[in-house]
Amino acid sequence: MDVLDGNALAGRLADLLGWDATDSPVRCRACGDGGAVARVAVYVSAMGAVARCRACDAVLLTMVDAVGGRSWIGMPGIDALEVRRG
Repeated sequence: MDVLDGNALAGRLADLLGWDATDSPVRCRACGDGGAVARVAVYVSAMGAVARCRACDAVLLTMVDAVGGRSWIGMPGIDALEVRRG
């Protein structure tokens, strides 16, 4: 499976969150490494997407879409996500 960067999540995150989160800083809960969402390693399959920390490979975020317009976002490995307003 090819490794993409966090920009692969841009459109889907904007659809679900209402803003472009790829420039937002995140911090890995497992190792403390930080950086923009655009920097994470992303693996995409028919079932969804998994974002992993580039420093320690911990799962940062999972995203799954289902029929009927339902979606799930899990952020088990994100210790902090900075949200910038205005």
